[in-house]
Amino acid sequence: MNWRELVLGLLPEAEPAGPADEADLAEVERVLGQPLPDDLAALLRECDGVVGRHGTDVVWSARRIARDNAELRGTPGFASLYMPFDPLMFFGDNGGGDLFGVVRIPERPDVFVWDHESDGRSWAAGSVEDYLRRSLPAAGDWYR
Repeated sequence: MNWRELVLGLLPEAEPAGPADEADLAEVERVLGQPLPDDLAALLRECDGVVGRHGTDVVWSARRIARDNAELRGTPGFASLYMPFDPLMFFGDNGGGDLFGVVRIPERPDVFVWDHESDGRSWAAGSVEDYLRRSLPAAGDWYR
């Protein structure tokens, strides 16, 4: 699959970044103790982040995936406020606080959205490709 072509075909004004360094991809797996899903890794190898409408980080860079997931999982106060974050590997957001993540425990291709206000987790897409096909052409909270 040509991820850059897919992204720009869905939203011509999207801003896909250049390819991720293999070291950054390995760092995600090292820091989080989980392998990147194959489709997310392939996307990052072509586009290390995708900015959509209104500057929304539809797909984060590999470095941000490592940093933000480690922060969510490691912040002491979050354990008493939220369900565990380990089952999801977040890789994008809606620009308003809700995060999108691939299911890692148990490993499956589905993308869920985490509602930062309610701590709810809802199915959003069947795969990373499906997520891009739903999110890039949409305006607003397409996943509700």
